[in-house]
Amino acid sequence: MDDVTEERGTEPLTQHIHRITRRVRTFDRRHPLVWDLHLTGFWVTAALIDYYGGGWLNVARDHDHPGWLVLTLSLGLSVPLLLRRAHPRAVLLLIAPFALVNAWTGIALQAFLLHLLVIFHIALRRPPRHLWWAAALMTAPMAVMAARHPQGSPDKDIVPVLMSIAVATAIGITVRTRRDHTEALEDRARRLEVERDQQAQLAAAAERARIAREMHDIIGHNLSVITGLADGGQYAAAKSPERAAQALHAIASTSRQALSELRRLLDVLRDEDNPRTPQPELTPQPTLTDLAQLLDGVRAAGLPVHTTTHGSPTLPPGRQLTVYRVIQEALTNTLKHTGPGTTAAIELSYEEKGAVTVTVTDTGSGGPDHPLPQPSGGRGLPGMRERTALYGGTLEAGPRPHPEQGWRVHLHLPEETPQ
Repeated sequence: MDDVTEERGTEPLTQHIHRITRRVRTFDRRHPLVWDLHLTGFWVTAALIDYYGGGWLNVARDHDHPGWLVLTLSLGLSVPLLLRRAHPRAVLLLIAPFALVNAWTGIALQAFLLHLLVIFHIALRRPPRHLWWAAALMTAPMAVMAARHPQGSPDKDIVPVLMSIAVATAIGITVRTRRDHTEALEDRARRLEVERDQQAQLAAAAERARIAREMHDIIGHNLSVITGLADGGQYAAAKSPERAAQALHAIASTSRQALSELRRLLDVLRDEDNPRTPQPELTPQPTLTDLAQLLDGVRAAGLPVHTTTHGSPTLPPGRQLTVYRVIQEALTNTLKHTGPGTTAAIELSYEEKGAVTVTVTDTGSGGPDHPLPQPSGGRGLPGMRERTALYGGTLEAGPRPHPEQGWRVHLHLPEETPQ
């Protein structure tokens, strides 16, 4: 992804250079000793050529010195560079005695300038406070040479060294700043990618929970209605064939309605990235206007339901869906867990600013074949509580107080909070 983003706005030559640079850096991170050996070998070879070729005589201020001393100084100023990246301060301290002898004797080997590589790595890898003593350690030999073997004004020896130190330090700080900035951008990109994946996982989990609630409401309610109708049709078949036929018709209608709702819900799960896939036909979620149809189906399944309404509903669609689903789940549990002769009552109280109170009670007594629902079982009650919590409401579900029999579900949604 980074390569694509980088190459999108750059020229082909720049892209090629970036690719080569990345490969070199990757190889250097994996095999640092290879680059260190090559660079150190290059400078050691240059120092030996300067010694054996007599080039050092062109800049030396005192030529009367044995060859072994010149060779020792050449190696002492170049070989320690092998450790310049891992231990730049130790390398600078190791080179310092050779640099001091080089200045004291007046041999003035140009290998002394290899100090600048060490200064660069100190600026690149160590805190800035280390640069002060490093610069002083490199300037001291030049001050000794200017004092013992002067060639004109001392400024001609010291000022160029100070300027070279400043340039090496500036380059090291620039490279370090760019590297830190790049690392910060890469870290931020990684964190944003992780956050994006986490947000996608949270959204997927929330969507799965929502779909699970919808499927539970659809399947649980409709199957309970179908079961009630089938039981009623079985009892009526022997005495009233017409009532049995009505029950079968109601079963067919309820089944078709359930299949239609499930089909629309599952169509949402199709792959929307495929443009050839037809988009599902979207229909509104149930509202309070659909409550009458819900109650008709429950009554057709053999459960008498009485409703009492106080006030007029002025709820937004989300709150209407919550009220509808809670009533649906409560009546579904009544159908599943109570026996014949059970009745249900619904009391709705609409208040100002979107507040609403719903109480659903039944007279079921349970039994071996119809155990009363348990507050902690299944997805029905947790689903109702999750819907209620979205609007800061409260939900109570449990047996009615003694001596009354049956089950009671009480929902209260408070007033809407102004945004």
